[in-house]
Amino acid sequence: MTEARAHFDEAQGALIASGAWHAEAAPVLPGLGGKTVRVLDGAGITRLDTNGAWLLLAAARPQAGDPLPELRAFRPQHLAVLQLVAQHSAASAAQAAPRREGVLEVAGRGTLAMAGHVVGLLDFIGRLSVELTALMGQPGRWRWREFGAQVSSVFVGAIPIVAGMLFLLGVVFAYLLGDQAQQYGANIFVVDGLLLAILREISPVIVAILVAGRTGAAITAQIGTMKITEEIDAIATLGLSPLAVLVIPRTIALLLAMPLLVFIGDIAGIAGGMLIAQEQLDISYHMFMDRLADVILLKTLLVGLGKAPVFALFIALIACRMGLSVTRDARSVGANTTSTVVQSLVAIIILNAIFAVMFVKLEI
Repeated sequence: MTEARAHFDEAQGALIASGAWHAEAAPVLPGLGGKTVRVLDGAGITRLDTNGAWLLLAAARPQAGDPLPELRAFRPQHLAVLQLVAQHSAASAAQAAPRREGVLEVAGRGTLAMAGHVVGLLDFIGRLSVELTALMGQPGRWRWREFGAQVSSVFVGAIPIVAGMLFLLGVVFAYLLGDQAQQYGANIFVVDGLLLAILREISPVIVAILVAGRTGAAITAQIGTMKITEEIDAIATLGLSPLAVLVIPRTIALLLAMPLLVFIGDIAGIAGGMLIAQEQLDISYHMFMDRLADVILLKTLLVGLGKAPVFALFIALIACRMGLSVTRDARSVGANTTSTVVQSLVAIIILNAIFAVMFVKLEI
């Protein structure tokens, strides 16, 4: 086998190669020192593979965007290899080249993605409604054991974190509000502000966020893993509906658990505020409870509890849909789980804003 050789002819601007060109031929390439190669001469080449072709092309045009030099005296089979390598090198360079996206392009892509999620959610709601309607007349098909397991997971397992979080938020809110009220001698009105904030806004929103991050992500991961391991296909093969077996029990469990968790959060938040009112504002527990009985309104409690099922429904629908949308790879599970949390948080914020405007218009 002839050893690879190469030299640069400055008069012709030609890189002349000969011998067998493969990956080990790199050291024989001459230093061009920035000189332009106009011709690549391969008359003396006896053997050429893709590695050798890439070496010659890289030497002839150091930058991927440089024009391809004239390919002279190559054998047909060698010329075909060179052209193939040049074509794929250009395609790889085009893919690797960074491209700046305009603001409109980014906004348009985000809008299309959001529209896709909305359309997918509406389609999922339609299929779930059909399945739920079919189950109404057949109580024997309800998955009561799965429903009980989901209630235990969604409700019982979330009580400690909900109670602890809302207790601390009640402490913080009462402390900050009390620090300002003390300047004007309005200590007792801290109770009014605490009750209104905890019952109407803080408890339902914080509980919904906690459930979205804890339960919503878990539902997506569970269903997504079941899809990867083909358990959902097995359920369908047995003649069962994945919506009836997996989605409906989880949705109903969330609908039942969320108002209870919000109520527990209300109690924990009030308890935290009561503790700070006693220590910081000299409002005794008895005085706090008397003020609570005077100012609390049933509608204030019902507003917060009424938000909970709506939040729960959207969290369950988003989590289950994203779980069923998982493709058969582990990366998709992580991506869809993250998407579940993001979509749920956006939905909670939008829904809470709608509720706030609606209650103001209705004077509730």
